[in-house]
Amino acid sequence: QVHLVESGGGLVQAGGSLRLSCASSGRTFSVYDMAWFRQAPGKEREFVSAINWSGDSTVYADSVKGRFTVSRDNAKNTVYLQMNSLKPEDTASYYCATAYRSDRNAYVPPKQGIGEYDIWGQGTQVTVSS
Repeated sequence: QVHLVESGGGLVQAGGSLRLSCASSGRTFSVYDMAWFRQAPGKEREFVSAINWSGDSTVYADSVKGRFTVSRDNAKNTVYLQMNSLKPEDTASYYCATAYRSDRNAYVPPKQGIGEYDIWGQGTQVTVSS
């Protein structure tokens, strides 16, 4: 059984930083794309960032580009989201998710669609005060 467990959320002032972690267990971590999504109260869940199975390709939502950095450590079965220059509009529950990748091309971009990810963590809350 696959489990994803997020951690690292919290309350931070605008302009501050947080680092989210997502630890995976129960499947071969290195063959899966990993993504971060977020959902604010009253809003739909939205894509934030993703990293492909090899770690050689990443994508970001325009709203976080240049501020957030996604990375992974396949030896530790963990994906990270470094969030800098946080804004109040970044306030949301952040979820990591995993999707199998059959293409072993190290540079293939990761999946971005919410429906392409089949296993989800329970979420971690990020609150940015103004």
